[in-house]
Amino acid sequence: MDKEKEKMMNGKLYDANYNKKLIAERAKCKKACHEFNTLSPDETRQREGIIRSLFGKTKGSFLIEQPFYCDYGYNIEIGENFYSNVNCVILDGAKVTFGDNVFIAPNCGFYTAGHPLDVLQRNQGLEYALPITVGDNVWIGAQVAVLPGVTIGNNTVIGAGSVVNRDIPSNVIAAGNPCRVIRRITEKDKDKYGK
Repeated sequence: MDKEKEKMMNGKLYDANYNKKLIAERAKCKKACHEFNTLSPDETRQREGIIRSLFGKTKGSFLIEQPFYCDYGYNIEIGENFYSNVNCVILDGAKVTFGDNVFIAPNCGFYTAGHPLDVLQRNQGLEYALPITVGDNVWIGAQVAVLPGVTIGNNTVIGAGSVVNRDIPSNVIAAGNPCRVIRRITEKDKDKYGK
C-alpha cells in the first residue's frame, strides 16, 4: 500500500494534494460520480451498478438521488434500505459507515477530512481523515454537516442545519450548531402525527 494512503487510513497527517496515487484514485472516483450523475433518473440498474462498484460495501436495497459526490468511494459502506436525497457529499478519506434504514435529506455532507491548525502543515497539502459511523434507523435532516470522527447512534434524528462535531447517542433528537441532544425519543412520539 502507498505510504500516504496508509497514513490516510490510520488517521495520521498525509499528503492529500500532491500524492500521485491518491490524486489518481480521486480522479477515478470523480469520473464514476460524473457518469452516475449524468444518467437518466430512470436508468436505475445502471445507477445501482455504478454505486455497487464504487462503494466498499452495499446491501440489497438502496437509492441515492442525483447528484452525488464522494472522494474515493471504497471507504463508504451502506446498510439495507439506505436513502440519500440530492446533493449528498461524502469525503471518504476514512471509513464512512451507515447502518440499515438510514434516511438522508437534501444537501448533507459527511466529511472525514480535516486540515491541520498549523499553517505550515496546512500549506504543505497535509490533512487527516477520521472515520464517521451512522447507526441503524437514523434520519438526518436537510443541510446537515457531519464532521471527522463522529458516531451517531441508532434510532436518532439529527435536525436540519445541524453541524455534528461530536458523538450523538442512540434514541435522541439532536440539533444545532454545534449539534446537541434536545431530548430522548419516547413512546409518545408514535402518536405525534396521528394515523
